Amino acid sequence: MRAAKSIITIAALVLLASLGTSIAEATTLRMTWYSDGNEGEVMADLLKRFQEQNKDIEVVLDQVPFKAINETLPVQLASGQGPDLARITDMGGLSRYALDLRPYLKDPAYWEANFGPFLAWMRPAGDTTAIPGLMTQLTVTGPFVNKTLFEQAGIAMPGDKATWEEWAKAVKEVAAKVQAPFPLALDRSGHRFYAVAMSQGTKVFGANGEPEVVDDGFKRAAQLVYDWHKSGVMSKEMWGSVAGTAYRGANDEFKNAQVVMYLSGSWQTAQFAKTIGNDFDWIAVPNPCGPGGCSSMPGGAALVAFKSTQHPQEVARLMEYLASEPVLAEFYSRSLFVPGHLGLAKKGVAYPSASPEAAAALKVFGRSASDISPIAYRTQGYVNSRIIFNAVISRLGQAVSGETTLDEAYKRVTADVAQQIAERNKQ
Repeated sequence: MRAAKSIITIAALVLLASLGTSIAEATTLRMTWYSDGNEGEVMADLLKRFQEQNKDIEVVLDQVPFKAINETLPVQLASGQGPDLARITDMGGLSRYALDLRPYLKDPAYWEANFGPFLAWMRPAGDTTAIPGLMTQLTVTGPFVNKTLFEQAGIAMPGDKATWEEWAKAVKEVAAKVQAPFPLALDRSGHRFYAVAMSQGTKVFGANGEPEVVDDGFKRAAQLVYDWHKSGVMSKEMWGSVAGTAYRGANDEFKNAQVVMYLSGSWQTAQFAKTIGNDFDWIAVPNPCGPGGCSSMPGGAALVAFKSTQHPQEVARLMEYLASEPVLAEFYSRSLFVPGHLGLAKKGVAYPSASPEAAAALKVFGRSASDISPIAYRTQGYVNSRIIFNAVISRLGQAVSGETTLDEAYKRVTADVAQQIAERNKQ
């Protein structure tokens, strides 16, 4: 009897030991993630399914504010302490830290066929073959308009191809009649400023291919923003509440019906569908026009792997799962995102959970994507785009706040961009 018990005990210990070994051998991957709407919830759900199918991999989803992605993550990566993967928007600026997944992928051709145009945004300068990650979404800048406020004011909205000046005049009249504190809000972001600058004809680059940021189109856009603050079309409370390169959005103000027109972009659709509900009617409208056309700024967020990871093969398995058409289609559909996958964009993604307002907004943004200028794509994909965006918003913000003049801001933008690119090239 004792012998039988001993055999059972030994068997149990062997089983426990094997289970312990299995548990110990599980690889932990850390993914840093920010959300504009519900995409963090969707990703958590998808990761749970992945882990059920891949018991040897545990994925820890660290959800952080967007500010942490912009300010904290670059410091972590520079010190070698970054996560295995992260959702980022500054693809060019962080490209030096990106892992080339190509050697670990089963089908690199699938990635090239479906993410090809966007892979260039993620690659280090001069690299034409690396596969660093996948697009969690393609974004398009554009304004959201509080339709209810226009109706209450009895003022007609400008139509398609209306200029920035026509919209500014209309929203100021509406705000005056309904006593809304913010006629026009524009994200305090260099990227969003360029949605105005592209329409004003900025070229961004000189004949030699190097940045020549302050051209006539840039000056027209800067003058508009400066004058809007002077005339009350834009409130200094927005841009003036932060300094330097700090981002400031107007999400809360818009959802609380304090803003008549809010220039942001397609990534806000899911959030507004959830937070505004039936409080008022809102719509997305095409990017207003100027002498340079009506182009929006493209952008997006990518889930990128980093070469500091100790587990490149496991990272690749996770990325292959997330990049597969069924999984990515579900992610775009539930998050209400414009697809950053060419195959799914061609087939079309259904949005069964979208409210009528959200579905209509996504349709507008989809049409706007077809009108994006090559210069806008080039600017977004430029490896030093973040340097340009930060210099512009910092110096233009100083002019708006009355700390300096526009002419002085132009000089400082040019100097900042040249200096920071030179410093980066030394590294």
